[in-house]
Amino acid sequence: MIIILDFGGQYSQLIARRVRENNVYCEVYPYNKSIKEIKSLNPRGIILSGGPASVYEPNAPQLDPELLEQDWPILGICYGGQLIAQAFGGQVAQISHGEFGKAQLNVIQNSLIFNNLPKGSAVWMSHRDTILNVSNQLKILAHTADCPVAALQHHTKPIFALQFHPEVAHTEQGQLIISNFIQHICKATPNWTMVEFITEKQNEIRQIVGNKKVLCALSGGVDSSVAAVLTHQAIGSQLHCVFVDHGLLRHNEGDQVEAYFKQNLHIPFTRVNAQSRFLENLKGVSDPEQKRKIIGEQFIRVFEETKLELGPMPFLLQGTIYPDIIESGGGSTHTIKSHHNVGGLPEDMSFELLEPLNQLFKDEVRLVGQKLGMPNEIVMRQPFPGPGLAIRILGEITPEKISILQLADHIYREEIKRAGLDQKIWQYFAVLPNFKSVGVMGDQRTYA
Repeated sequence: MIIILDFGGQYSQLIARRVRENNVYCEVYPYNKSIKEIKSLNPRGIILSGGPASVYEPNAPQLDPELLEQDWPILGICYGGQLIAQAFGGQVAQISHGEFGKAQLNVIQNSLIFNNLPKGSAVWMSHRDTILNVSNQLKILAHTADCPVAALQHHTKPIFALQFHPEVAHTEQGQLIISNFIQHICKATPNWTMVEFITEKQNEIRQIVGNKKVLCALSGGVDSSVAAVLTHQAIGSQLHCVFVDHGLLRHNEGDQVEAYFKQNLHIPFTRVNAQSRFLENLKGVSDPEQKRKIIGEQFIRVFEETKLELGPMPFLLQGTIYPDIIESGGGSTHTIKSHHNVGGLPEDMSFELLEPLNQLFKDEVRLVGQKLGMPNEIVMRQPFPGPGLAIRILGEITPEKISILQLADHIYREEIKRAGLDQKIWQYFAVLPNFKSVGVMGDQRTYA
């Protein structure tokens, strides 16, 4: 595996995606993960992400010097590259004008990291600081018109530093650069495939669950649906899907989910209508983080009550995926948002969690669904947040707002599909902003 140490960069998840596109497994960890813990994972290489800080600031995230003394190949990107330059005696300073956007990379030294790369290609820059002086332990591999040190390599160690971002699509040869690092420098084996993943996970599920029963928290979205089918194929009727209709779903979504899982797949299925319960608990709440936590707790309480009716079910199956964990503060320096199934879970719940997809990104989950034989209308569904329309309604939630948004979103998505764009646009949805406007209803002036 490859380890990505996250210094708070906006592209850290994207680096992981690019590594996995080479069929090599990787994980994202906070920059201050101990050397002992890293050693226990036995990585083939380390990638240091970018970040918003300046390496010369007193409280800036720093690199453990011991990391550079190991035998692992290391690739530093942007802030990570500046840390490497600084660690080996180079100077990093703020320049008069930052460099943001496309630049022309000029390669001046041969290196494995640039294997099969043309001498000139477009790269994506996003930095205010730059590497000014380089020690004699490092050699400059490339520059741009405004950046004298765009790439570095240690003379004797497999340590590389890039000022630009190879992980973004705007860097023309970015995937090739990352592939060179993984394949030629780290010599990682490309054995991370979804077929292997399915086999390993289903064996793992059988081993963990034994002859006990599992309650699946089924939302009908891509992630929980794939988790349900993956687990059902592993343990059969030991799985019971519970679909909580919290009243914040898309138009007719509850009926569609019930039809697919209950009638088509014949998986044990219970639908709980809990609209009034969720609305009551969300009354007067406007803050989206608070909404997520309330919904997360109410989900668990409904599952616990349903379990009492269905019989002993010690395991709760969730469709948690890797970005849910990272964005909830589990892999980066900052919490982006608390996902209801991660940051919103109560501490006193009576379940043991089963999360077979928590190592995967969304596109990998879709691939697993296809390998499991699931239809495209489920696997390629638009991403939909677990808290549903609660966080697409800005401000307080009311039944009227829910009704407006359900219909508006339905019409919008229907028109996108009619135009043949539904498989071309990554994500599209309607949002109800928290403001009123003047209009006319029944020949009367309204403000609504």
